[in-house]
Amino acid sequence: MGRIITPMAAFSTKVCIPALCILFSSLLPSPSTAARASPSSTIKAVNLGGWLVAEGWIEPSLFAGIPNNDLLDGTQVQFKSVAVGKYLCAENGGGSILVANRSSASGWETFKLWRVDQTHFQFRVFGKQFVGMEAGGGTEVVAVAVAPGRSETFEIVRRASNPDRVRIRAPSGLFLQAKMETSVTADARGDGSWGDDDPSVFVMTKFGRMQGEYQVTNGYGPDRAPAVMREHWKTFIVEEDFQFMKDNGLDAVRIPVGWWIARGANPPAPYVGGSLEALDNAFSWAGKYGLKVIIDLHAAPGSQNGYEHSGGRDGSIEWGTSDESIRQTVAAIEFLAQRYAGNPSLVAVELLNEPLAEGVSFDTLKGYYQAGYDAVRRHSSSAYVVMSARLSADAGELLAFAGALQGTVLDVHYYNLFSGMFDGMTVQQNIDYVHNKRAQQLGAITRSNGQPLTFVGEWVAEWQVQGATKEEYQRFGKAQMEVFGRATFGWAYWTFRNVHNHWSLHWMITNGYISLR
Repeated sequence: MGRIITPMAAFSTKVCIPALCILFSSLLPSPSTAARASPSSTIKAVNLGGWLVAEGWIEPSLFAGIPNNDLLDGTQVQFKSVAVGKYLCAENGGGSILVANRSSASGWETFKLWRVDQTHFQFRVFGKQFVGMEAGGGTEVVAVAVAPGRSETFEIVRRASNPDRVRIRAPSGLFLQAKMETSVTADARGDGSWGDDDPSVFVMTKFGRMQGEYQVTNGYGPDRAPAVMREHWKTFIVEEDFQFMKDNGLDAVRIPVGWWIARGANPPAPYVGGSLEALDNAFSWAGKYGLKVIIDLHAAPGSQNGYEHSGGRDGSIEWGTSDESIRQTVAAIEFLAQRYAGNPSLVAVELLNEPLAEGVSFDTLKGYYQAGYDAVRRHSSSAYVVMSARLSADAGELLAFAGALQGTVLDVHYYNLFSGMFDGMTVQQNIDYVHNKRAQQLGAITRSNGQPLTFVGEWVAEWQVQGATKEEYQRFGKAQMEVFGRATFGWAYWTFRNVHNHWSLHWMITNGYISLR
C-alpha cells in the first residue's frame, strides 16, 4: 500500500511498519510563488492501490492467466536432490561452486528466480551472483557471474504428474545432476524414470512469491502483457468510481504510480505503456467531480524497499546504489510535476513511497529528496511535496527538516496489523488502542503552528479479530475516523477496490460498514 502489503500472512511475507511521510511546499520570496496555505478543511481520501502499480493480493485474477504463474520473478526456490537427499547450495553464498551437501535449507540454499520465459530462468544466489557454467566449456556448475547471460540461463522441466519434481537443463542441453555431495555438474542426459535413484531429479520447494508490476508484465511477456494491462487499467478504476467517491463524502485520491510511467508509450521492458493515459483520465474525472489528486511515486528503479508494490524484480533493494537510479527517479518526478502542475486537481506529489532503512541510507535519501523537491518546484510553487521517512527507522527522523520548511505535512500510516502485538487483541482492545495509542502517536507529531501539518495517508478497518460482527467493524472504523480526523491535513483509506472486502472502501461504504456523511 502506500507502502504495504498484504492483509494476511497467507498472501504475503511482508511486514508493514508504520510509515512516516512528509509533504511540503516552499516559502518563496515572491507573493505570486508563495507556499500553499493550510487547507481550509481536512481531506478525506482513498488510495487507488492495485491500479497503476499492480499488486496481486488486491486483484489475484490479474495473474491467473500467466503460464507457470507459481514461478514468477522473485519467487524463492530450493532444490533437494532425490539421489543424495541433500539441498543444492551456493558455497559461501556465491562466488564459488554449487554443492549438494546441506541437510536443511537456509539462505545459501535459496535461489531467487529471474524469469526469461515460462520455462527458462536465471537463479540469483544469496550474494547476488548468478548460477552458471564454469568458464571454458566445462561441466561444473558455479555461482560467480554478477550479471546473467546465456551461460546463466536454465530450463526448469517439470514432471507432468508432480510439477514440483523437476530437472534443470543447462545451456548445453544436458541436465544438472548431483552424483555426489561435493559437486554439481551439467552432464546428465535426463532420460531416466524420475525415480529417487536418478541424480538429475530434484524436489523443488517454492516460497516468497511476489506479485507486482514486474511479475505480471514479465510473466505474460511482451506479446500478451500490453493487452492484459490495458484491459486492467480500463476496467479496475472507472469514471463512475470517482462519482461514487464524491457522492459518498470523499474529496481526494492518492494514486500510486511507477517510475516507468514517465516513459509514456515506451517504458523499459518488461513494463508496458498505457498507465500514463489512465492517470490522465483520473485527473479528468477528478476535475469533473471536484476531487483532489495526490500523485504517489510508489515504485522506483531497482526498488526502494524490496516489496512487490515497489516494482522490483526479486525483492532486492537496489534503488540509490547508483547515481543512475537517482537520476531516473528525479526525471520521473520532474515529468509528472511538469505534466500536471497546471491542473487545479493536483494537491501533492509524493517523491518516494516507503524507502526501507536497511537498504537506503539517510544521506542518500535526503540528497534525492532535495533533488526531487527542486524538480517539483521548477513547475509548481503550490503543490505539496511528499517525503516518506525510511521504514524501520526513527519516525521522527525528518521532523526537524520538515518543521523548518513552510507548508509541511507529515504522513503516517497506521494499521492494527502486521505485528504480533495485535494478534490477541479483542474488539474493545483494538478500539482502545486507536483512541489511546494512535491518538498519542498522532498528537506527538502535530504542531500547534501547523508546521508540519499531519496526514494519516494509509489506514484500514481491518484487524486480527476473528468472527467480528458488522457492528464491531463499524465501531472500529468509526474510532479510526474520529482519531485520524484530528490530523490537520486529513487521511486516506487503503484502498478503494480489493477482493478482500474490508480492504475495499467501495465495499465498506456500499454495505454500510463505513459512512462518511
